[in-house]
Amino acid sequence: MKREPLFNIPASVVVVLALLALVHAARMLMLADEKDIEFLLRFAFIPARYETSVLLGGALPGGFGAEVWTFITYAFIHADITHLGFNAVWLLPFGSAVARRFGPMRFYAFFAVTAAAGAALHLVTHAGELFPMIGASASISGMMGAAMRFAFQRGGPLGGMWRNDENEDSYRVPAIPLSGVLRDARVLAFLAVWFGLNILFGLGSLPITGDEQSVAWQAHIGGFLAGLLLFTFFDPVPAQPEPQEPDATRH
Repeated sequence: MKREPLFNIPASVVVVLALLALVHAARMLMLADEKDIEFLLRFAFIPARYETSVLLGGALPGGFGAEVWTFITYAFIHADITHLGFNAVWLLPFGSAVARRFGPMRFYAFFAVTAAAGAALHLVTHAGELFPMIGASASISGMMGAAMRFAFQRGGPLGGMWRNDENEDSYRVPAIPLSGVLRDARVLAFLAVWFGLNILFGLGSLPITGDEQSVAWQAHIGGFLAGLLLFTFFDPVPAQPEPQEPDATRH
């Protein structure tokens, strides 16, 4: 009898989870309040960093380098253990599906690109804001967007009555062409629920940390759209051919 491992999580997902946990533990256990604030100013994503006229007391620490690296480093920082746990719970299923399909290096690159896309949309919608943005939600949203391109396909992880055998082949089915995404009822249902939840986040109706911190829902949308639209550039599986229009010429 074939025995499945109790926890079948790709190593690349474990690495990301470990980094998230290590960063949070280091902040909580090793940094005093003043040093933690300095850490956030240097590595969190702060829209005001790109508007020097609104900065108080001069430029934020990190200079030009921080203007670049904070597009990604903010994703490894979390407000508290609840925030970290919430993101970890969502990263496990969607990150695992994408990691099995992409492999480690593409997965890491995809995590970074979707984090940057989320930060970019947050910057556009919060220009000049001093409040720092942190958390891996934009990248996780990108994983969700990517999973929509293959998870519902016939033979995929959610193909056929929303379940499938746990095997690597189910993560290697041809992806839905981008032109076909909006014709798949299951994808449309997921999109409706996902965007609905983010609208509620924006209205402040769904707190996730139990405090008054706002949710950067625009970053979620930026990451999700990047995952959905840029999926093809990372996908190692040959694409499914675009459906051909029937030839109306009479013979």
